[in-house]
Amino acid sequence: MRAGQTIAVIDYGMGNLRSVAKAIEHVAAGAPVVVTADPAQVAAAARVVFPGQGAMPDCMRELEQRGLRPAVIAAARSKPFLGICIGEQMLFAHSEEGDAAGLGIFPGSVQRFPAANMHGADGSRLKVPHMGWNTVAQKKPHPLWAGIADHSRFYFVHSYCVQAPDSALCAGTTDYGLSFTSAVAQDNIFAVQFHPEKSARDGLQLLKNFVEWHP
Repeated sequence: MRAGQTIAVIDYGMGNLRSVAKAIEHVAAGAPVVVTADPAQVAAAARVVFPGQGAMPDCMRELEQRGLRPAVIAAARSKPFLGICIGEQMLFAHSEEGDAAGLGIFPGSVQRFPAANMHGADGSRLKVPHMGWNTVAQKKPHPLWAGIADHSRFYFVHSYCVQAPDSALCAGTTDYGLSFTSAVAQDNIFAVQFHPEKSARDGLQLLKNFVEWHP
């Protein structure tokens, strides 16, 4: 990044965004990092991070009420953009959670982990939400995977998962009762279901790669 270019972490009232911002500051080599609910600041930023936690209907409602939806869509079309956790899910057209419409940047749906699949290889019952460390299989090369070994472990907390219908979108998959899309990539967008800010060295490496990425 050039000196003075800002990284905006979008604040729509859902989740502890300070931990995301602090992790980015740690790897951003002095670049300004702002946590903001101001659409103008999002529009002016050189890079945008779209994190969040909570239920899809609540997240979409807050995004609308704060006037951030157009800014998020514009950023996803025009500059390096990183979605985290529900920030990945919201990029898709629809979620089963509350029968909620997403932003529709990508086709496809977000589904609850199906009860029929929630058993391990040894027959043990898998709990929902999927919470804790799990591996990510890298499905295509990408600059954000630089310095991160295939099948590295990242930290997850979620009850719903993406099934991307377009295989070209899929940058990573994870197994938890079934295989789901845990990372997507297209043009200037990279989005992950896991929390890089909670994922130790490999999570920080992914954030560093994002800061240095020139799509």
